[in-house]
Amino acid sequence: MENLELQKHANEVRIGIIKAVHSAKAGHPGGSLSAAEIFTYLYFEEMNIDPADPRKADRDRFVLSKGHTAPGLYSTLAERGYFPKEDLLGLRHTGHYLQGHPDMKHIPGVDMSSGSLGQGISAACGMALSAKLSGDSYRVYTLLGDGEIEEGQVWEAAMFAGAKKLDNLVVIVDNNNLQIDGPISEVNNPYPIDKKFDAFNFHVINVADGNDFDQLRAAFAEARTVKGMPTAIICKTLKGKGVSYMENSVGWHGKAPNDAEFAVAMEDLKKAGEALCQK
Repeated sequence: MENLELQKHANEVRIGIIKAVHSAKAGHPGGSLSAAEIFTYLYFEEMNIDPADPRKADRDRFVLSKGHTAPGLYSTLAERGYFPKEDLLGLRHTGHYLQGHPDMKHIPGVDMSSGSLGQGISAACGMALSAKLSGDSYRVYTLLGDGEIEEGQVWEAAMFAGAKKLDNLVVIVDNNNLQIDGPISEVNNPYPIDKKFDAFNFHVINVADGNDFDQLRAAFAEARTVKGMPTAIICKTLKGKGVSYMENSVGWHGKAPNDAEFAVAMEDLKKAGEALCQK
């Protein structure tokens, strides 16, 4: 798929994120928006998946380890055709299947329930090891937050992945440099992230702009060439990207826009979409 089409899909994903969080009056827009290109590239370009057969045996698996950014995953799944876009407006509503964190039992396309930070990567390691033991060809992808990697369980899982040489595992870190309490370097500094994964026997790829499809394409292509070790792709991104007042603002980690803010956000994204259509 051409980059322009991917950019259009990513903008639609952002629109879905804002609509969902506004409707819920709760949720996590900042980290969902920063990862929009990552979600889009995975589901429209990288992964072997079929929305018409969400449980097909040979599908690639995805685990959203930073499960609070479920609006980003849900919007991507809707954009890809797993369920109707209008269902996004049911986010976090009582009795609706799109709850605040991914639920593998009720949401088409969700391979693992997640939400407790640090646990998703462990599940992804288990899936990757299972493929190795069974001789299956599917690959496993998991997306972590840069604040999330302050969790000790992340590094237990990384040690395991390196030791078991899980070259069918790709760990992606959304490095937007902000967590709920502020910059990650001030809250509990995990830098240098790349050298840590390298020490756990990962092949490490640094992406200077994780919101750029050329750079993402090159990174995921490189990951496919790696044998005998897992891959970590560290993507520098912009928290809240695409919505003017949310960009690089820690306050938008976990709150919903009011009606006036919603209108501004939708106008921002409408203009971005129109600009893409003129290219």
